[in-house]
Amino acid sequence: MASSAAAIVLAAGLGTRMKSSLPKVLHPVLGRPMVAHVAAAAAQAGVDRLVVVVGPEGDAVARVVAPHPTVVQHDRLGTGHAALQARAALEGFTGTVVVLCGDAPLLRPETVRALIDARESAGAGVAVLGFEAAEPGAYGRLMLEDGSSLTAIVEAKEATPEQLAVRWCNSGVLAIDGAALWGWLDRISNANAKGEYYLTDVVALARADGRACVMVPCPEQEVMGVNARAELAVCETVAQNRMRQQAMADGVTLIDPATTYFSWDTRLGRDVTVGPFTVFGPGVTVADGVEIKGFCHFEDCTVAAGASVGPYARLRPGAEIGEGAHIGNFVEVKKATVEAGAKVNHLSYIGDAFVGAKANIGAGTITCNYDGFGKYKTTIGAGAFVGSNSSLVAPVTIGDGAIVGAGSVITRDVEADALGVTRAEQVQKSGWAARFRDVKRAAKLALSAKK
Repeated sequence: MASSAAAIVLAAGLGTRMKSSLPKVLHPVLGRPMVAHVAAAAAQAGVDRLVVVVGPEGDAVARVVAPHPTVVQHDRLGTGHAALQARAALEGFTGTVVVLCGDAPLLRPETVRALIDARESAGAGVAVLGFEAAEPGAYGRLMLEDGSSLTAIVEAKEATPEQLAVRWCNSGVLAIDGAALWGWLDRISNANAKGEYYLTDVVALARADGRACVMVPCPEQEVMGVNARAELAVCETVAQNRMRQQAMADGVTLIDPATTYFSWDTRLGRDVTVGPFTVFGPGVTVADGVEIKGFCHFEDCTVAAGASVGPYARLRPGAEIGEGAHIGNFVEVKKATVEAGAKVNHLSYIGDAFVGAKANIGAGTITCNYDGFGKYKTTIGAGAFVGSNSSLVAPVTIGDGAIVGAGSVITRDVEADALGVTRAEQVQKSGWAARFRDVKRAAKLALSAKK
């Protein structure tokens, strides 16, 4: 059984390189704020308590991470100072405290759990998540003995040339003995090149107290932080590729994985086929055996087993597509239920509506749901047939088995099994077209003669 653990998420950074009014940790990856990914990873790793450190302008961050508590770092004096702000929120906690970075959304729950377990199994004061960097650059270097015994973390600005040659780098993610944490944080000094209180100094303090420290390796990609828009794009690509690989491993066919885009909570069943250039926004669930024909956009909707969608279809929030239903090319569905076996195959808008089982909606049909002030519902009964280019002016009900004639504008209810049609009487004038052409040709010849 996993032991008790708590987490401190550092999310007070200004993120000035993002050049944004949105706090850095709220920029989305897979449609979800980065800090929410981090909090979720901690929870999935078995962390019992979590507190987020925000800046003075952190109200928006606090709303996103709720119900987890937040504490404010009024003066940004470094990572050690930031972690210290969580003391009151974690008062009395003596288990493992893991410190996470709010701008590193790719960290996996299993990695967090491995770090906590490594500290506890070794009885170490501190366990640090480290990675072997392709380009160590400005990362702090991990000084190791015997492969995993950590003797020190040296910030790049403080490092000697020999230390800078070390390729093992600090991720900023640490697991610390909670019984000793606050005492070590109180002892951190800011006597360094940046004049900041470095959280990494807890390693030296732990060793000075006779406590062992260990390094736990992880892939570099997993602990990448986001400080600029270009890094955000790289992070999104990595996260999308993870989702694509997991979907295919779970039995989904992606015709062109590179052009299929997921959200963090996309759920696809087995034997789903997804055509190219398909985007899944947040809140989408697709059941087994669904065919998505490509160039489609989904958001906050459900698609039942065996349905067919697309190409070029858009399912907006509240769309519920029933088992075996067909949503065809250039069809938009919003806040509407399309029951089992119903067909909306071409060039239609179905909004604020109910379409009964096995109903057929002709090409160009529109539910006129908005009058500039309110939204109104259209109900189409089971087995109804709506002819092409019809406008259904809500609120209106088309009864079970009813037929709406093509080109109709329906403003009143049509009872079950009835025909509803609003079409002007067709008038035929024999020979009119030939006479019309003769007149036009003569006028054109007369105009040419004057020139």
